[in-house]
Amino acid sequence: MSAVLVKFLAVVLIGTFAAVPAAAQRDLAGAVRLWLALEQLNVLGSALMIAAHPDDENTALLTYLARGRKVTTAYLSLTRGEGGQNLIGPEQGDLLGVIRTQELLAARRIDGAEQFFTRAIDFGFSKSAEETVAKWGRDAVLGDIVLAIRRFRPDVIVLVFSGTPRDGHGHHQASALLGKEAFFAAADPARFPEQLRWVQPWQAKRVVWNVFFWSEEQQRLARESGGFVVVDTGEYDPRLGYSYAEIAGMSRSMHRSQGFGSAERRGSVKNYLVHVAGEPANEDLFDGVDTTWNRVPGGAAVAPVLAEALRRFDPRNPAAVIPLLLDARPLIRQIRDPWGARKLAELDEALALAAGLWLDASTDRPHAVPGSTVKVEITAVNRSPFAVTLAGVRLEGVPQAPAAELAKPLAYNQPLRHALSVRIPDTQAYSQPFWLRHPPAGARYSIDEPELVNRADPEPVLRARFRLRFDEHEVELERPVIHRYVDRAVGELTRPFEIVPPVAVRAAAQSLLFPHPGPKPIEVLLLSNAADVEGTLRLELPAGWRVEPVSAPFRIAHAGEHTAVRFLLTPPAEPSNGVARAVATLGTREVDRGMVTVRYPHIEPRTVFPRAQARLVRTDVRTLARSVGYIMGAGDEVPAALRQLGCEVTLLESADLARGELGHFDAIVTGVRAFNVRADLRANVHRLLDYVERGGTLVVQYNVLGFGGESAGLDKLGPYPLRVGRARVSVEDAPVSFPDPDHPLLKAPNHITAADFDGWVQERGLYFAVEWDPRYQPLWATHDPGEKPLLGGTLVARHGKGAYVFTALSWFRQLPAGVPGAYRIFANLLSAAKVLP
Repeated sequence: MSAVLVKFLAVVLIGTFAAVPAAAQRDLAGAVRLWLALEQLNVLGSALMIAAHPDDENTALLTYLARGRKVTTAYLSLTRGEGGQNLIGPEQGDLLGVIRTQELLAARRIDGAEQFFTRAIDFGFSKSAEETVAKWGRDAVLGDIVLAIRRFRPDVIVLVFSGTPRDGHGHHQASALLGKEAFFAAADPARFPEQLRWVQPWQAKRVVWNVFFWSEEQQRLARESGGFVVVDTGEYDPRLGYSYAEIAGMSRSMHRSQGFGSAERRGSVKNYLVHVAGEPANEDLFDGVDTTWNRVPGGAAVAPVLAEALRRFDPRNPAAVIPLLLDARPLIRQIRDPWGARKLAELDEALALAAGLWLDASTDRPHAVPGSTVKVEITAVNRSPFAVTLAGVRLEGVPQAPAAELAKPLAYNQPLRHALSVRIPDTQAYSQPFWLRHPPAGARYSIDEPELVNRADPEPVLRARFRLRFDEHEVELERPVIHRYVDRAVGELTRPFEIVPPVAVRAAAQSLLFPHPGPKPIEVLLLSNAADVEGTLRLELPAGWRVEPVSAPFRIAHAGEHTAVRFLLTPPAEPSNGVARAVATLGTREVDRGMVTVRYPHIEPRTVFPRAQARLVRTDVRTLARSVGYIMGAGDEVPAALRQLGCEVTLLESADLARGELGHFDAIVTGVRAFNVRADLRANVHRLLDYVERGGTLVVQYNVLGFGGESAGLDKLGPYPLRVGRARVSVEDAPVSFPDPDHPLLKAPNHITAADFDGWVQERGLYFAVEWDPRYQPLWATHDPGEKPLLGGTLVARHGKGAYVFTALSWFRQLPAGVPGAYRIFANLLSAAKVLP
């Protein structure tokens, strides 16, 4: 092949990769994709990487294996990253897990690997493997890993972590410990025998550890453990136009919620794979593994046919290889080994690539409600000279889905369209991510269906199965039914077709604070997903709470319209906590779910249906701060919580920070990671300190250090020297003590005791101060089990006439969760300038 043509293909691919971050819906295309697919057809090897979270994976090694070595490659992330922070928006918990799942899938579309999960939930930072496996349920998560190995049948298992304290995070340690044990358990039919109804035992050839830092000590340990092999992920592929490490940078940069934009490294990038278990490798990661067709009975006849197809491949006439692929097809169909089914599916997709086939099934709208009818437009285009006939198409996914016998030749480059109508059953479930359908069992998702345990994403609601004839060969290709549309600012986009409730119900506030026994209004928002929706809305309350009216009628004329229903809620006189549940009744159907579409430019949108409920908090709380300015950082829900305190909250923009009048605010609060992400804040911090000096209160929430320990804009965080570190308290009910129990901020306007730290969620705090000027005063000390008390969680100081507060406690979790004591404590922090002597 000429160098000019190779350069042309590389340019084409550069354009394809460049489109990935914008649309998040593209992959390799055209002749390059077919070329690589033809090579992969003759490679029967596999590798599975195992780690704990989204963003733990080594995307360079995944790219090298999948795009370079052409082995079937996957990443098993034990969790979906629900317990992490979020750099791009306010989503936490379940919604953050949805974002990070889609970020992994976007990354896999770039690096070429597949994606799997277990049922384990990221419950936040853990300092030990023992705590981690105790919360997850050791045998349950081990069984999930074993199931993934038995399903995927990897030749090589790659552990990202060592399984020792050097890994830091307890989840990291646990992923390696469980991964190594699963290597042995997957091959033992006596372990998890209930799985043998769906899968068979599998013995991988070896387990290796992908060492991060190749020090002399690591080299010595590697030699003692049985040796190591080296791969260079910096190798350049002229057809791709990139090295595998460059592609890895693109892939890793999909983890935007974690701030993991990465460099695209050029030049040699060595990776060291240290032996852990199984048969050691001497020269190559796949030593002793037959990755040719000879590994399966009947495969010897396949290899020469596919080799000839690759030899004859001409990117200017890709259809020329179709006859050879058709010759190989019956040979592969006869193979009963699981490799046969996988390679048959790959070959059929290669046929579609060679023929330039465009097969699409698109709905006329992005979602539908149960009981409605949806139009699906089927489109097929043959962009090659090879004769292809569309024999028929059928929809799958709902009972009595329609089908059409067509027997229509696909004329060259002429779209063939056919419309089908499908009725969505009245009992069709909403398109909730399957891992969120049921309440979790502690720190593990409740997933009843074994076939879903390792899946990354739900099955499409509808699938279109195209029956195509190439000469006398009939081939079936499946495509998801999606909604295809044009955004005038971006271009053509797609999104999944989803089933939604006829009306979505949502409390206007995530939590409702009642600082006194008086009544308070609560608004419930309704969004109609169908026309002419009417019914009644009621609130279900805990004992001792009263509501007026008991129920309220509503009617919404058009789909897409909103309305609000207001109730008056009266709390009990004494402190009380509970949950208000909103329920809409439409005939015989009850709806108690909201509808949130998670949408960011770099990932495919997904809709989640959270319960329509609000946390009720009746606790005596006062604040002396009525007017509060809030400087939003990476995104959080703290401003809404402050409004529950009775504060008037103003979000401060760049102009306010640079030249706005700040003196009328009783307090100003910086949001989570605000100093990390807002250059305008760092540029105007002197104005905030001047505001404090004149009598204001400034509350600074947590910020993070850079990866190398750099200050990341934290040099001038406060009026006096203050250094942030990586110290954290990960146990949410860790003990709290008070160095000065008589400190004014523990006395007014609310009397704070250890009881105010009860009922916290996930953690106490993170990125505590580790050094500070003696003019700062610590308010409390807290620590994880077996560790020394940390005083740097919250520091206060007088500065001029005002007060400065540094607080690394996780208010962004506690306040939206409706933790009573969190409201009382934060109210005191807001009042600091008016309380401190």
